[in-house]
Amino acid sequence: MDPVVFLFVLLKSLIQYPQPVADGLDEETRLRMEVRAKHLEWERLHLEQEMERVTRKQVQLLKLVTVAVLLVYLLVLWFIGWKSSLRREVDEEENRGANEEQLGNVAAHEEGNAGNEAVNEAAIAENNNDVEIAVQEEDDFDDRIGQVIMERIQWPVQDLQAGCEWITNLMDNYSLYFCHVLANSFYPVLQRAIGVGSAFEGWSPREQDVVYRVLIPMTPPRGHSFHLELDSAGQRQVRNFRVRVQLECTCTGEQQAEDMLCFLHHPEEELRRNQDPSLLDTLCTGSYLDVQKTARWFYQLVRAIWPALPQSHNWHLVLLPSTRSCQFKVTNGSESFRIEMLFGVRRDDSAVFVSSQTREAHTASTIWPESYAVAEVEFFKHIARQAPPDSLHLKCLQFFTRLPLGFGFSTYTMKTIVMYLLNVTPVTSWRRRDLLERLQDVMDSLRLCVQTKHLNHFIVGNQRVPQDINLPPDVQTGEKYNLLHNLAQDPHAHSQAIHEYLVLKKWYKRILLAED
Repeated sequence: MDPVVFLFVLLKSLIQYPQPVADGLDEETRLRMEVRAKHLEWERLHLEQEMERVTRKQVQLLKLVTVAVLLVYLLVLWFIGWKSSLRREVDEEENRGANEEQLGNVAAHEEGNAGNEAVNEAAIAENNNDVEIAVQEEDDFDDRIGQVIMERIQWPVQDLQAGCEWITNLMDNYSLYFCHVLANSFYPVLQRAIGVGSAFEGWSPREQDVVYRVLIPMTPPRGHSFHLELDSAGQRQVRNFRVRVQLECTCTGEQQAEDMLCFLHHPEEELRRNQDPSLLDTLCTGSYLDVQKTARWFYQLVRAIWPALPQSHNWHLVLLPSTRSCQFKVTNGSESFRIEMLFGVRRDDSAVFVSSQTREAHTASTIWPESYAVAEVEFFKHIARQAPPDSLHLKCLQFFTRLPLGFGFSTYTMKTIVMYLLNVTPVTSWRRRDLLERLQDVMDSLRLCVQTKHLNHFIVGNQRVPQDINLPPDVQTGEKYNLLHNLAQDPHAHSQAIHEYLVLKKWYKRILLAED
């Protein structure tokens, strides 16, 4: 309410409803009250006059504004009418000119039409040029934003491509000696190493000391066969297998060999005296291939063969402890490479293996988890063949490895989200001008996964995996499993994941805005 009006109402109420007083008041008090009442009445009249004066001014101002608006409106209408009239005059002039040209000869008429078409084409071309300039300016702006973001992404110190080439050359040299040393033995036959993991995919979660992982496929030696048996113990998100080793007859058929005794049909005494023990007696526990025994065997091979390799002249080998793989480091004073040799058995002729790598803290030595590392490397190679040279999909993935990821969403979680986006987003939409939009796509996808407590594995049960990646039917059409199943089972874990997402979002903005 207006303060003036409020004061007026208050004074009026005081005058109309005076407070009762006692009968015994003296004359002086009565006179004071009358004077006070007259004074208040005078102030009331003065306030009413002041309000009327203010009201008249406001009405006059409102009239002036209304008149001004009407004048402006009339001016606009006049201007529009003038422009329309001018346009009609121009059109009439053009029509008169066209009529005069129609009265001329046909050649002149056709020449005039050609001239008009040329003018129209020139106008259209000019408009198209303006649109192209606007689009180019927008692309340039997005490109500058992408360039600024790229400068804030920490990339590994090592040259990943050069490192992968060096590791591949080292593994090829090892493979030659593996074949030579194991030629007539009853140990697994080792195939050419396959680069797997982030480094061979083109990115790395580490800025220094990148881990180069390779997977060495194993096939059974002569007189043996491998049989993969699905481990049904417990309900696990990752499928586990056992590799059962079975002796085969070598007396006749495909396994027949002149320089060996049949493990099935020759006496045990003769076998012990004249032939090396079978695989069941060296790297197995019971009838199943043992991961830890195989890892120790790999350590022995790597140490024994190293002095014969050309790399040993300039590099120094340091073996690192591991129970389910063979890890070592090679250094030459200025450079170093950390290498992890995994081993496994291929499922049929597919890109899926059962391997020594495990995702669980405690895994029995005869358990071989199903591995999709080779299939994932092939997916990134598939994208690289289609993507333009300036594609930044790996930079986008590398960006999130700098963020402080928690247990709710690991580096593998972020990698899975990026693989899904790569599979549905055109490969031409991952350039520098698209970088900010793609980064935001990853954050939005992560937020949705946390909200729904669900993120399917990219390989298992995904029938949209590129067809050039060969998968077993039970993997491609199998039941999907949720990488975030712990969030669905544990409310506390879900609350923690929501908190971690909010923290991640703050770090995301800080990096984009270059805030320390």
